[in-house]
Amino acid sequence: MKYIIAIIQPDRMDEVLERLTDKKVHLVTVTSVMGRGRQGGIAQVYRSHKEAGTLLKKTKLEIAVNDDYVNATIEAITGGARTGEVGDGKIFVMNLDECIRIRTGEKGKEAIG
Repeated sequence: MKYIIAIIQPDRMDEVLERLTDKKVHLVTVTSVMGRGRQGGIAQVYRSHKEAGTLLKKTKLEIAVNDDYVNATIEAITGGARTGEVGDGKIFVMNLDECIRIRTGEKGKEAIG
């Protein structure tokens, strides 16, 4: 089992979710977050004063999948999030030691579905 975290542009979320659904990946948690990467933020003008922005709005997706779905999940995220511009995001893949479905008590692969 793997735990996949993706940080993407907020405007790409619908495309990523659509592609995940096409790959039969339905269990996704989405959070609005702020962060910065190599682009270092953006500068904004407020009342004729230029202020350096250090954090940008991003969307964080958290997905737990069985090993058979790892590549399909990564393909869906990269395909839906990629624009070719700086700031498209990152994907982190981590081992998931255990998963427990609270309602039934199922554990492991069966709990993820």
